[in-house]
Amino acid sequence: MKTKSSAKKRFKVTGTGKIKRKHAFKSHILTKKSKKRKLKLTHDTLVHKSDEPSIKQMLNLK
Repeated sequence: MKTKSSAKKRFKVTGTGKIKRKHAFKSHILTKKSKKRKLKLTHDTLVHKSDEPSIKQMLNLK
Protein backbone atom coordinates (compact mmCIF):
# COMPACT_ATOMS: atom_id res chain seq x y z
CA MET A 1 0.00 0.00 0.00
CA LYS A 2 1.32 3.42 -0.93
CA THR A 3 1.77 6.33 1.46
CA LYS A 4 -0.65 9.24 0.92
CA SER A 5 1.40 12.08 -0.57
CA SER A 6 -0.62 14.72 1.28
CA ALA A 7 0.06 13.09 4.66
CA LYS A 8 3.73 12.59 3.83
CA LYS A 9 4.08 16.36 3.29
CA ARG A 10 2.16 17.40 6.41
CA PHE A 11 3.25 15.05 9.21
CA LYS A 12 6.52 13.88 10.76
CA VAL A 13 6.99 11.00 13.21
CA THR A 14 9.00 11.67 16.38
CA GLY A 15 11.50 9.25 17.87
CA THR A 16 8.93 8.02 20.38
CA GLY A 17 6.34 7.37 17.65
CA LYS A 18 4.15 10.43 18.14
CA ILE A 19 3.11 12.48 15.12
CA LYS A 20 4.01 16.17 14.76
CA ARG A 21 1.96 18.67 12.77
CA LYS A 22 2.02 22.36 11.94
CA HIS A 23 -0.70 24.83 12.85
CA ALA A 24 -3.15 26.10 10.23
CA PHE A 25 -3.98 29.77 9.48
CA LYS A 26 -0.36 30.96 9.12
CA SER A 27 -0.08 31.27 5.32
CA HIS A 28 -1.93 34.45 4.32
CA ILE A 29 -4.15 37.30 5.61
CA LEU A 30 -1.68 37.86 8.42
CA THR A 31 -2.19 41.60 8.83
CA LYS A 32 -5.33 41.28 10.97
CA LYS A 33 -3.82 38.62 13.23
CA SER A 34 -1.96 39.73 16.33
CA LYS A 35 1.76 39.16 16.79
CA LYS A 36 1.03 36.89 19.75
CA ARG A 37 -1.38 34.77 17.72
CA LYS A 38 1.05 34.40 14.80
CA LEU A 39 3.87 33.45 17.15
CA LYS A 40 1.77 30.69 18.73
CA LEU A 41 0.92 29.35 15.26
CA THR A 42 4.62 29.12 14.39
CA HIS A 43 5.42 26.27 16.76
CA ASP A 44 4.75 22.62 15.90
CA THR A 45 2.41 20.55 18.01
CA LEU A 46 1.39 16.92 18.32
CA VAL A 47 -1.56 15.31 16.58
CA HIS A 48 -4.47 14.50 18.90
CA LYS A 49 -4.58 10.93 20.19
CA SER A 50 -7.93 10.20 18.51
CA ASP A 51 -6.58 11.23 15.07
CA GLU A 52 -3.36 9.22 15.31
CA PRO A 53 -4.70 5.87 13.97
CA SER A 54 -6.04 7.38 10.74
CA ILE A 55 -2.85 9.37 10.13
CA LYS A 56 -0.68 6.32 10.83
CA GLN A 57 -2.76 4.45 8.27
CA MET A 58 -2.17 7.23 5.71
CA LEU A 59 1.57 7.13 6.46
CA ASN A 60 1.59 3.33 6.27
CA LEU A 61 2.87 2.89 9.83
CA LYS A 62 2.09 0.00 12.18
